[in-house]
Amino acid sequence: MSKRKKKMNSTDKTVAEQSLAERIKTASEGLYYISETDAEVLPFSGSKAESVTREEVLRQTNSQADANVEEREFSEIFARLTKIQDWFGDEEKATAERFSVLKDLLEKNLRDLKVFKIGNINIDIYFVGLDAENNLMGIQTKAVET
Repeated sequence: MSKRKKKMNSTDKTVAEQSLAERIKTASEGLYYISETDAEVLPFSGSKAESVTREEVLRQTNSQADANVEEREFSEIFARLTKIQDWFGDEEKATAERFSVLKDLLEKNLRDLKVFKIGNINIDIYFVGLDAENNLMGIQTKAVET
């Protein structure tokens, strides 16, 4: 019985410990960020960080240190993605609900969530926070803004 219990704990740990990156990947799969172009939403896994700062995000995304960076509120950006409009059809409603699930996943598992828009016109967007081990993590996408 102890072998079985040990095995169950190991299995439970594997399920419970399905990496946050894997859960983010699953939740974001097939989602697109709509701007002047549609860009896929992808998981972002960084490395250890003391805090979520402009400098840290630039470093971990291999962006130029003097890149144009706009920091935005996480909830502000996600509000646009999760709000269900009167004119939405079933597909748009389903997409907004999927963005809500992704938002909840990020909020429950990451702290100090922020959004960084890096660049001009062709913009890289990172929705990031710190996980339980202080790794920078979240999602990334692109936008075209003219």
